[in-house]
Amino acid sequence: MEYRYLIDFNAQQIRKEHHDVIIVGSGIAGVYTALELNPDCEIVVLTKEKIEISNSSLAQGGIAVSWDKNDSPELHFRDTINAGAGLCDEENVWVLVREAAENIEKLRKSGVQFDTTGSKGELSLTREAAHSKNRIIHAGDSTGKEVLDTLIAIVNTKKNIHIKERTLAVDVLTKDGACLGILAYDYDSSEYVIYVSDVVVCASGGFGKIYEYTTNPEVATGDGLGMAYRAGIELMDLEFVQFHPTVLYHPKNKSFLISEAVRGEGAILRNVNGERFMPGYHEMGELAPRDIVSRAIFAEMKRTKSPNVFLDITFKGKEYLENRFPMIYKTCSEYGILMEKDFIPVAPAEHYCMGGIKADVFGRTSVKGFYACGECACTGIHGANRLASNSLLEGLVFGSKIGTEINEMKKSGSDDKAIEALSYRTERRTGEADIKAIIAGMRSAMNDKVGIIRDEEGLLVALEEISGYCRDVDGILHKDIEIIELKNMLLISKLVVESALERKESRGAHFRSDYPAIDDEHWKRNIVKRISYGGD
Repeated sequence: MEYRYLIDFNAQQIRKEHHDVIIVGSGIAGVYTALELNPDCEIVVLTKEKIEISNSSLAQGGIAVSWDKNDSPELHFRDTINAGAGLCDEENVWVLVREAAENIEKLRKSGVQFDTTGSKGELSLTREAAHSKNRIIHAGDSTGKEVLDTLIAIVNTKKNIHIKERTLAVDVLTKDGACLGILAYDYDSSEYVIYVSDVVVCASGGFGKIYEYTTNPEVATGDGLGMAYRAGIELMDLEFVQFHPTVLYHPKNKSFLISEAVRGEGAILRNVNGERFMPGYHEMGELAPRDIVSRAIFAEMKRTKSPNVFLDITFKGKEYLENRFPMIYKTCSEYGILMEKDFIPVAPAEHYCMGGIKADVFGRTSVKGFYACGECACTGIHGANRLASNSLLEGLVFGSKIGTEINEMKKSGSDDKAIEALSYRTERRTGEADIKAIIAGMRSAMNDKVGIIRDEEGLLVALEEISGYCRDVDGILHKDIEIIELKNMLLISKLVVESALERKESRGAHFRSDYPAIDDEHWKRNIVKRISYGGD
């Protein structure tokens, strides 16, 4: 059974807070959008954990921008389109690349300290996979953290922006296709709260935790996509899940990202026999698009019967490596790996979701007043495969566009009568579910059958297993937050598998061994998922 809301509730019995704008998520997309809104706008930012915990804070490589005189937005556009394998929304990509530089200037004026070079302090530029020019600006190997820390520090000075930490957005409240607010759970007070506003910006991040191995933090359970889908909002491109080729493979850590910038600085990939293999798979070698590098590594691991390959940057000296990649160097050293002497064991892991809440260039979705930005959104700029370092840029450019859109709107006020009239009660069964066992089973199914290489047989098995887990928890009336997260993860897993089954071709990050070629005649189009509640 499809449930409109995850819990039964009567709005009259729940505490309410009124705000002009609600932002869900405290990554770069969320906090940058908040700062782009007018100072007379009362804003609340809901974040599931502490404000600094997000995918943004883990982003190492940098931000793509055509800054050098030998580069141009046109070249950045071409590289993005090529990586997207025919599914990019070209108009939205033009917005991304043309408005990149002005948003980077805003960050610099805000105090973000990017790495510079030369006596004039020019921005230091490096290259990552599928870029034709050096256009990645960075702050060591902790770019996301540097940007986010700076933005959060500014947010904390703004009297009109209120941060609600340890607050889980559970569901979008709607009436007649318009947004009324957010039903949320406050961990600290152990109560549900209704945040009332006719403007909600969802910047909740991705859903990497549906996979067994991922670079994502624990909070990336797809809650924003889940609540959007239950509200009848369209999701798109869910079959396109990007696996990062080089994630540390160590008994004590299989989620630490070894930035693509390491390959951008010349590192090469070697198999377990010490042989360099990427030139045999693609003319761009180690800097081929991520989906190609990931599949090449997967093939080498299978051919050599090894659980990993190695990244070799031993031709660089210790001083250079410590300065250019301080966090990576420190982390590797903690596991006894000296980058100037040792090969780094790596293997692919889930990293980024190209699909998400279908949104236009201003973040507008299929429900009035509900906007989406960042990794949870799908504006079509990534197509079937995200170009490296376009993700942080996406949060900036489209966060700014959403800010412009909201600032030009007239404040309409909240519909308190509609909120008070909301109630939801269903026939639900009592019972318990073995949450840990279900999560482990779901992640194993996704990792083994809905990973880098897929086929119909494996996808059908995964769909059956995940549908079984959905039935196990379906209708359980349980206020534990873990069950809410689990239901969101199962929902998104099921939609990812369904989309992967539907797309009978290989394109970008979606590779099917039973349909190994691109099929533009039938599949140069997007797969959109939207719930139907019977009479809808």
